[in-house]
Amino acid sequence: MNIFRYMLCVLVGVFFLGATPAIAELTDDKFSSEPVLNDGKRWRIGYYEGGEYIEYQKLLVETIKGLMQLGWVDKEAIPSQQGEQTAQLWLWLNSNLNSEYIEFVPDAHYSVGWDEEFRKQRATAVIDRLKNKQDIDLIIAMGTWAGKDLANDQHSIPTMVISASDPLAAGIIKSVGDSGFDHVNATIDPSLHERQLRVFHELVEFKKLGVAFENTVSGRSYAAIEVIKAQSEKLGFEIVACYTKSDVIDLSIAERSVAECFEKLSKQVDAIYVTSQGGININSISKLVSITNRNRIPTFSQTGVEEVKHGFMLSLSRAGYRYIGEFHAMTFAKVFNGAKPNQLTQLFEEPPKVALNLKTAEIVGFNPPLLLLGAADEIYREIQGSR
Repeated sequence: MNIFRYMLCVLVGVFFLGATPAIAELTDDKFSSEPVLNDGKRWRIGYYEGGEYIEYQKLLVETIKGLMQLGWVDKEAIPSQQGEQTAQLWLWLNSNLNSEYIEFVPDAHYSVGWDEEFRKQRATAVIDRLKNKQDIDLIIAMGTWAGKDLANDQHSIPTMVISASDPLAAGIIKSVGDSGFDHVNATIDPSLHERQLRVFHELVEFKKLGVAFENTVSGRSYAAIEVIKAQSEKLGFEIVACYTKSDVIDLSIAERSVAECFEKLSKQVDAIYVTSQGGININSISKLVSITNRNRIPTFSQTGVEEVKHGFMLSLSRAGYRYIGEFHAMTFAKVFNGAKPNQLTQLFEEPPKVALNLKTAEIVGFNPPLLLLGAADEIYREIQGSR
């Protein structure tokens, strides 16, 4: 399918969807999503993450909003959050949200700060709590590290794996249709990265694609390296890799490693696929955009719209996190109504959303087709945060 036919499908899909299907249609309808108590008590939710990452905060907020929409939590405006943390947000949820049905347990928020050694201790402690204390009814495993640590047979507490870039490639789940454990559900969109790469290649027609990533099991999973390899063979482009640091305690090391890779790749490639990793964040994007724009290198953000707003050229992903948050909320609700996590679908393909930064396109010399402009849901005419 060429880009023009693809973009036409996008336009038609958005028109008929009216933005999104009804929330009740998002998961298996054999189970109720109506708010219920847990034998007269509130359901207790816990949270575990590998470390701070902006996507985690956004997904948690949108999941809570989804629970509000379903009636599990009283509707309340969630204030803007500082940085990429979820710890303060979690305490705010516990102290400020009213719910007859759900409790965000204040001492059940766990983060290991991207510390590999501390991770082993923390994962052991969390699993011990889940298995022996059993005072948590559902735990959110946010990201690949958390998913790998908690998606196992060492406990049986419902575990919702959220924001793992590719839970299948990371070995978190057995397949798209089967997590491998009754108590585990991991949201997955197996064709997302393929769709992104196809659109990017059709538009830019690059021969050499730069990819910066941490050369570890988790890092390759974040970056969807196996998908990139498959598409390189199918579409006929060369992959130029550069290795970074991602899941490290000192974020400045990760940020510096990505900047060095972008400088190096910008001299060698026609385009850069900007993958998810610790060194690409709200603090570092401005510098990375400056590097690629100075070298007139088109970029595609794997993560989504927020990064396009700050200067990467294109993305096809994450419609404001709203729809996937609603999907997670529906899954939680059905689990609380008696569904086993593995009985519910893990597959979630978001309604199509295209974002384009016209200022960046102008700087790098990319002239977007009119149909792309018509299909783009979000067009940015300036680079946010640029000086």
